[in-house]
Amino acid sequence: MFKDLVMRSRSYRGYDRSKTFTREELMEYVDCARFAPSTVNHQPFQYYLACEEETVAKIQPLTGWARALPDMKLPHPGMEPTAFIVICQNTQWDPRTDRFLRDVGAVAQTMLLAAADEGWGGIMIGNFSPQRISKALDLPDYLVPMLIVAFGKPAEKIVIREVNDGESLKYYRDDQDVHYVPKRKLSDIVIGDGNNKI
Repeated sequence: MFKDLVMRSRSYRGYDRSKTFTREELMEYVDCARFAPSTVNHQPFQYYLACEEETVAKIQPLTGWARALPDMKLPHPGMEPTAFIVICQNTQWDPRTDRFLRDVGAVAQTMLLAAADEGWGGIMIGNFSPQRISKALDLPDYLVPMLIVAFGKPAEKIVIREVNDGESLKYYRDDQDVHYVPKRKLSDIVIGDGNNKI
């Protein structure tokens, strides 16, 4: 069942905007994230919750989507996410932002799995200017935006394709706007099982 949940938790770039989120829903995702592993248990993150339409509208244009598809504007107009959580590092708690990059991924994935468990979707967004986000949200200087996680009701089809070693790993879309995500085979990523070489 957990593997099914992981498979449902894709990087969605199109949403049905009829689903909005409450602050309480986003708080629940953060509540799950705070139990994720943390380097030397420093827990340096604080979270900016954006579910009000005006705040979401401030964040959306400051984010970059689908860098591998430069000729395509994603999300398509009217298919933007309806909520964001901005993961910020409190540099008063620890100023070493490079030390906690793995922790950022852990908390983001935990929140996305929590959303998928409820039937929703999201995506991690690293393509943004921390300075512009900080200014738009009026964040104090000691809070550094590290990653943005978008949430919404998925409104697109994503197909996972296993590929052979050497094939392109670049995701792509077909004429029906179906999103394809190449994934390496299990046998190609396990080391020392007698089938592959180091």
